[in-house]
Parts: sequence; C-alpha cells; structure tokens
Amino acid sequence: MTARLRESLHMAAADVPAYPVYERALATARRSRRRNALAAVAALVLVALVGAALPRAVRPALDPPAAGVGAALPDRVGVPPFGSLHATDRPRLGPASVIFTGQAPGLMYGDEGSIIAVVGADADRYRIIKGGIEAQAGQDTVLSPDGRRIAFTSISSAPPRVDIVDLATGHGRTVSSGVSGTVMVEAAGWSPDGRAVVVRDTVPANPERSAYRQVLSIVWLDDDRRTRLADDEALGSPVAFAPDGVRLAFQTGRTVSISELDGRRLSSFTLAPGTELAGKGAWSTDGRTLTVTRRDGGSWSLRRIDPATGRDLGAMDTPTVSGVTAIRLLGWATDGSARVVAYLPEPRTPAVFDAPLDMDQRLAYGNVGTVRVLSLGPGADAPTTLLTAPRGVVAIDVSDDVIRSGRTRDASPPDGMGPRFWFWAVLLVTVGVAGIAAYRARRDRGGRDALIGRGSDVRPAGH
Repeated sequence: MTARLRESLHMAAADVPAYPVYERALATARRSRRRNALAAVAALVLVALVGAALPRAVRPALDPPAAGVGAALPDRVGVPPFGSLHATDRPRLGPASVIFTGQAPGLMYGDEGSIIAVVGADADRYRIIKGGIEAQAGQDTVLSPDGRRIAFTSISSAPPRVDIVDLATGHGRTVSSGVSGTVMVEAAGWSPDGRAVVVRDTVPANPERSAYRQVLSIVWLDDDRRTRLADDEALGSPVAFAPDGVRLAFQTGRTVSISELDGRRLSSFTLAPGTELAGKGAWSTDGRTLTVTRRDGGSWSLRRIDPATGRDLGAMDTPTVSGVTAIRLLGWATDGSARVVAYLPEPRTPAVFDAPLDMDQRLAYGNVGTVRVLSLGPGADAPTTLLTAPRGVVAIDVSDDVIRSGRTRDASPPDGMGPRFWFWAVLLVTVGVAGIAAYRARRDRGGRDALIGRGSDVRPAGH
C-alpha cells in the first residue's frame, strides 16, 4: 500500500461517524434492568392484590345477619372443600345454622383429628375448625343457641380444657372446669342465654386408673364462676335447659335429674326400660313437661313425662322413626313440630339396633353411616326429611334459633377447591414467576456486562 493510498483511507475514515458501542450497551442494560424491576414490582403488587381480593371474593354482599334474622336450615350439607376458610378467617362468618362432624373424606386431619364443619345461618358459606379425635357435633361439640359460638374439646395436650370460638368476631377463649385430676374436658351444652356452658370432666376413679368417673359442671363465661352439678360413673350426653333458663335436666346412667343452676337438686327419677332423655330440646316450650325417646323394636317415638316424678304422661301425637340407630330431639318449631336428628346405621356394622344397646354405642362413629334432620309434625303419618348429609357425616347440631324459626332453604354446598387453596396457588405461581423474572434478569445482566467488557475495547479508527 502506497503512502498516498494510506493517507486517503485515513481521511475517509475520519469523515465516518464513530459507533458508540460502549454507550449503547450501557443504555440497553439500563432499559433491561428497568423492565425487570418493573416486572418484579408488578408481581409483588399482584401478590398483595390477591391477598386482599381473594377473601373479599367470598364476602357476602351484606354483612352477616344478626342472630336469628334470616337464619334457616339448609336442606342438605356437603363436605367442606379442600382449602376451606377457617372459622377465624376473614371475612367473619357470623352466626351458623349447622355444625357437623364425621369420617367422610375432608372431615378428618392428621392422626384421626376431626374437622368441625360450620355452615352459615343464611347461605352456604362454609368454615372449618380443627377439633379433637372423633368429635361429635351435638354431643361434645355444641353450637350456642344463637349460632354464634362453638364449644369443643381443645386439641391442645395440656391442660385439658374446652375451646370456644366466636364466629362473629373470630375471637377465642378457653374454659376449664376447675376439677382436679381431670384427663379430659368436653362441652355438653349451652344455657339458653349463652352466658354459661356445661362441661363434662373425665376423672380417674382410682390410683391405677382402671376406672373413671365423670363430673358435670356449669361455668359462667362472664366471671368464670363454676358450679358442680353431678359426679357419677356414667353421665349421659344430653343436657337440656328449660326455656326459663333456671333449670336443667341431665341423665346419669338410667336416672334423670332436674337441677337448678346453683346445683340444688329438685328431683331425680329412674327412666323406664327402653327410654332415654330425648336430647337438648327435651323440655316442652312451656317448661311443664320433659320429653323422652322410647324404642319399640326398630322404631323410636316421643313421650312426655312429669319432670318432678318421672311419671309417664303418654305418647305424643307425632310419627315414629324406623330404621335408625337412635334419634335425638333438637327442639320445637313454631308450628309445634319436633325437630330431631335421626342416626342412620352404617350398612357394614354387625350391630343389631333393635336390641338393647347403650346410647354411646348407638351413636359411635363406627355404627352410624349418616344423619338426617327430620320434622315430626303433630298428627303427621310419617316424618318429613328436612336435611340430608353425605355418607360419613355421623353427628350434627343445629342452632336453637334455626330450630325455633322453622325456616328451611334450598342449599347448594360448595365444591371444587376452597379460597385458601386458590390463595396459596396464586401466591406460589406469582412468586415463581417473579423468581424466574429475577433469574433471567440476572442472567441477561451477566451477558451484557460481558458484552460491555468486550465492547469497551472497540473504538473506531481515529479514536
């Protein structure tokens, strides 16, 4: 190459604008970082919005109804979906119409722990509570008369106590009976005004713990006052408060006792063979008589007795219930009909339920296949089914307000997946997307830094 040609090329190169490799690379890297930062911020905002919006998506259009207002018995219940909200989650449920327990899939957790299913007073809003092993709604897991609170055996190992959850506020508290040496405390019933709860303790009867006795106490929630009502080897499950709230009836073995709230015994009498205190709704609406259930072969009927003497006052003009292990009286509707829980036998059980059998065995998990709520109307030829439940739902309780109102509604239990499942699913997906975006941003930034490192040494001729 001649000197003249070299000079001509240098002059031509000097007239060509220089390409800003370094500056352009820096600008591109800054834009990419801004885009990735905005994507990460958007992902975090999405997480926050999902967390705020999902609970509101299941919020009813109106606030939960006041106790008893619009409350109705659903004509069927279903197993709570996987991922259902807990009773203490927001939005608050408010009063419930029904609670139920059992062994159906979705009603158990961990090592045979029981899920207590809770159904809203006026709509199919479901909540769950983790209860103890083989919790029995209506037996040791009881709904307050207004449907607002649930008392159940605490799942905590020590000390034994009863937990109470307020469905309107989400707040909880514990109740102990004050009985020393107790190994288990169960809820047995609520006073009509909801100010007191009856608890049943199981206490060793000897140092070897080869036998146990049960202690029945009433606990006032306002000031934690406790009054012992009974101490016996075989306390029955039903505890029935009179409508005036100053007397209650309970069963001990084959004996029914009537007591005042201060523990003073008013009367005691032995039940006739084949009869049982009917349930929490055993008192008549005027408080003058008690109701017992009587088993005749495979059929169950309701009878009146005198609460002072136990004298049989005759059969009620209500239909009998057949083909069940037992019935329990929930209470009385405004039309005078009795509302009862019918326990249908588990088809695979070997027990013969038209023979004498302890009530505890009749209501045991393995012997009950499902439950129904029936109406036994005065003068009716047959029971009317008000509520059905899936197989494996073996115990149920209904609020007194719902029973008294007599209202029922068409139900559509939720299915699919619950709100908690979708919340966590969206959260995990969002976090995953944000993580992928951050990884790609880091990888791209590393590649650009390498490019910038190489490009910083590139300069047009003449620079």
